[in-house]
Amino acid sequence: MENNISTVIRKMTEEDVPAVVAIDQISFSLPWPERSFAYEVMGNPVARCWVAETDDKRIAAMLVLWLIIDEAHVATLATHPDFRQQGIGAQILTVALKDAAEAGATHALLEVREKNEAALNMYRKFGFEVAGRRPRYYKDNGEDAILMTLHNLEFA
Repeated sequence: MENNISTVIRKMTEEDVPAVVAIDQISFSLPWPERSFAYEVMGNPVARCWVAETDDKRIAAMLVLWLIIDEAHVATLATHPDFRQQGIGAQILTVALKDAAEAGATHALLEVREKNEAALNMYRKFGFEVAGRRPRYYKDNGEDAILMTLHNLEFA
């Protein structure tokens, strides 16, 4: 679907945490606690946290990435259900990966539920490849996590 909603991708702030937590809770069966997002924004020196904000100041998507030496680890990424299938997840991932590359990351990795086809398809479009599997990784239903890696993290 075409993105007909205008969004701005920007760094997440402490004020964004409640909206980010709401997206996380509606998107995942094992959401992060609010204190975790607060720590990522305010206390974790390797975290790079992003939101996609609409013109009417709603948070449409969020992403937390950890930059560890030359590795960008996408810790979490979610789009609010009202804004899915409009390219916003790809927009926020593009900005986060470009920022990580500019800061020295040469590759990226992530875990995704094996049955999350929408996410798997998006990551494949970015060039992520399956690198492995974590059996029964998700405690709520025992679903496997697919490990994906993007080699040669470069943006022209």
